[in-house]
Amino acid sequence: MPAFLQHWILAVQFLTRLPTPQIREFKPQMLAASAAWFPLVGLLIGVLLCGLLWPLAQLDVWLAAWFGLLFWLLVTGGLHLDGLADLSDALGASHRDPERLLAVMKDPHLGSFGVLSLCVLLSGKLILLMLTIAAEQWLALLLIPAWARFGVFYWQSLPALQAGGMAEQFGWSVSRRSRGLWLVILLLLSAYCCPALLLAPVLIALYRHWLFKAVGGVSGDCLGAGVEVTELGLLLGVVLVQLGWSGLS
Repeated sequence: MPAFLQHWILAVQFLTRLPTPQIREFKPQMLAASAAWFPLVGLLIGVLLCGLLWPLAQLDVWLAAWFGLLFWLLVTGGLHLDGLADLSDALGASHRDPERLLAVMKDPHLGSFGVLSLCVLLSGKLILLMLTIAAEQWLALLLIPAWARFGVFYWQSLPALQAGGMAEQFGWSVSRRSRGLWLVILLLLSAYCCPALLLAPVLIALYRHWLFKAVGGVSGDCLGAGVEVTELGLLLGVVLVQLGWSGLS
């Protein structure tokens, strides 16, 4: 099996719960190299999401939104939500103590700050998903998961909070050429399909800046939280732009 195909399969296995062929001769560095395919996995998620939601939207937009949110959770296995909950608990309980922050993020138990962040994000995502479906912004739903996973390329350039952690493993494997190519592809697709998503690089940069100021670096949990926050932020941006256009017309 060609190396690029193995890397693609590993990226799908890592970011989703979709069935894939098994890699017989696995090496740890292959998983790191698979990070370059993360945006394409996001596009795959977007295609599957739109394919599920379009027929359901013909029945009821709330029904489509609920099943869409459920699918989003199932296809990713809640991978990124776990990072959001861990980061929220750590920020709420660390009191600006870096050692305490890392200790809380490693704690497998879910705290009150994590529960609150999950409730806010999931309820917000459900409402915004409904509004996006009602506005028939299907191409936005196609691209949003890709933009969120593209953000990993830039967030992982921050100092790793933990040596040998997930953020550090992926950090050295994504070349500038890969980052630049994906940026151009997503910008062109967004300009043609959904101009509101041209705000995605700004949102990604703002999250990176916030991570540096609030946390001082990046970890696997920070990357997962960033994916969720970016998806929510882009859904909100699409809805606000759509409402703005509707108000003008």
